[in-house]
Amino acid sequence: MNDGGERSGSQAADAETSSRNGDGEPTLGTGDSGSDRSGRAALLTRRRLTIAGTVLVLAGLFVAVRELDIRTITAEISSADPVVLGAAVVVYVVSWPLRGRRYDDVLAAMDHRSGTAVATVAVFVSQTANLAIPARAGDAVRAYVMKRQRGVSYAAGVASLTVERLFDLATIATLAVLATAWLAIGGDTGPLELVAEAGGARTALLAAAAVSTATVGVGAVVVTSARADHGLGAWLRAQGQGRPWLEGALEAAVQFASDVQVVVRQPRALAAIGAGSLLVWSLDVLTAVLVLAALDSGLPIGTVLSVGTLAVSVGNLAKVLPLSQGGVGLYEAAFTALVVGLTPVGASVALAAAIVDHALKNGVTLLGGTGAVAWLGLSLSDATTGSEATRETGSVLGEPKR
Repeated sequence: MNDGGERSGSQAADAETSSRNGDGEPTLGTGDSGSDRSGRAALLTRRRLTIAGTVLVLAGLFVAVRELDIRTITAEISSADPVVLGAAVVVYVVSWPLRGRRYDDVLAAMDHRSGTAVATVAVFVSQTANLAIPARAGDAVRAYVMKRQRGVSYAAGVASLTVERLFDLATIATLAVLATAWLAIGGDTGPLELVAEAGGARTALLAAAAVSTATVGVGAVVVTSARADHGLGAWLRAQGQGRPWLEGALEAAVQFASDVQVVVRQPRALAAIGAGSLLVWSLDVLTAVLVLAALDSGLPIGTVLSVGTLAVSVGNLAKVLPLSQGGVGLYEAAFTALVVGLTPVGASVALAAAIVDHALKNGVTLLGGTGAVAWLGLSLSDATTGSEATRETGSVLGEPKR
């Protein structure tokens, strides 16, 4: 924050460099072995919890699907218009260079430039790792790739992920609010009535509202503190002294705010990243809308756009919870509940749309990520276990998976 107790980005980089060998690479095998063992144990525990959560979510989805006719769902998927589905694939593929450009803008705000191509490759690899490896290892992988390809320090890599993640959540929350307002204006019901009418989607809507409110609250605090000189960072650090259980959490909070404030203090960067985020997620929504159209939902275009936007937003906000690998099951459940709760579309069509939409996006991600890994000559397992990235990031940053 804006006080003398803050560590500058260059100081953080210097501190990181001092812990590395003469080549600027992580010095492996040094430090406290007990800490390394506990870090590995924590990562293993997170991976086990992710796997267990995936099993439970899929089991719950299976129980819900039993109430439907599987053959009907399969028939709905088979009847999808291939031309419209092809258009959905093209739209989603186009969004990836834009993701890379946005990430490059985030890095530029932190005095690093990678170029759109390298940034896009890094995003592809990290999202593929998030899908393929438990415990959201993609955060560590992206930091590793940027360090290897452009010499971006791990500290800066983690900070850039923090900023990108906050913009993702803020953009998704904004789209959800706009979609809700459109539904309320287009009909004779207000937001509260929409929640009441949503039926099975009520829980998903309320959870999304909670995440959105928290995101807006955090953003407001960060922006306000960036404009004020009140020594809050130093004060928070002082409160944690002598309390190990509190010190780490407060330090993480202060560092998070500092990372985001780097962008907040630069209006041009703020506008560029915000506009990029809106464009990226608008294309994500358009992909889902085209999938709904391909399945011949029979809904008017205005309803498809508003409900599709809300369904994608709530589905991605649900995936913030690291309960399943790649958000599988959580996205489908939230998407289906919203479409069924707010439209006359049947559950089989809604679930078919959710499955196709998520599978299409994950398929593009995996194909692009595989190509990116081959282009880099990289091993995902080496990236997650052969560097300090995993220990430094801890893979704690949650992300709506695309």
